[in-house]
Amino acid sequence: MPELPEVETIARELKPFLEGKRIVKIEIFKPELTVGISPEMLEGKTINRVRRRGKYLILDLSDGSGLLFHLRLTGRLYLNPGPEINPGLLIHTEGNLTLSFHDPRKLGRAYWHPAPDEFLGFLGPEPLAEGFTPQELYRILSERKASVKAVLLDQRNLAGIGNIYADEALFLAGINPRRPASSLSWEEAERLYQAIREVLAEGIERRGTTLSAYRDAFGRRGENQLSLRVFRRTGKPCPRCGTPIERIKVAGRSSHYCPKCQPI
Repeated sequence: MPELPEVETIARELKPFLEGKRIVKIEIFKPELTVGISPEMLEGKTINRVRRRGKYLILDLSDGSGLLFHLRLTGRLYLNPGPEINPGLLIHTEGNLTLSFHDPRKLGRAYWHPAPDEFLGFLGPEPLAEGFTPQELYRILSERKASVKAVLLDQRNLAGIGNIYADEALFLAGINPRRPASSLSWEEAERLYQAIREVLAEGIERRGTTLSAYRDAFGRRGENQLSLRVFRRTGKPCPRCGTPIERIKVAGRSSHYCPKCQPI
């Protein structure tokens, strides 16, 4: 957390406020949360674009460089935060706007890089992109012997999917998280493709999933947690068949599934 839907939500909220705005001042209060950021170098630059790539939020600047934020577990980005926020980084723009980045556990990071797409070159394809096809997902799965859950979590294969949406997509597709990825048939891969896109689109529509720390750019909780099918529903009835949801460890992560609807 946050995953693709949460970061996409924040990007869409910040976009109309920050795009086209000039950075007038940068304040760094917790240097350990930043990498390569120099106020003197960035002040005066204009934010040309706000976008997301995988789990990263990117501010593209007028000189071609970019500010990138990876929120990890507890990082937050707030627009015009209240006095109760203890920021690690403040970005002040013209129009009297302030973007605050803070993380009480100091796990998140804010980066500056001269070529943001190069910095993120290790990421796999975007699962919601128009050019991403069922055939591409089938190829990715067929070339890997690891569990399908592990393949979905590896950002080098697909960008933006984490534990929540992997579990939800695998349930929707009726695929056990322990299955070797290469064992999936074309029909199963096509079902998984549709399920991935469906659960991510739902997450964005509901402004993300708030289980603990996640908040949007205005400090509001998401709503997708109210509609989760299996994630963190251990012991509760499967929404399809009524069988109790089980939790196991897959690829070092807690995985939630229905043993009847997702047989091994």
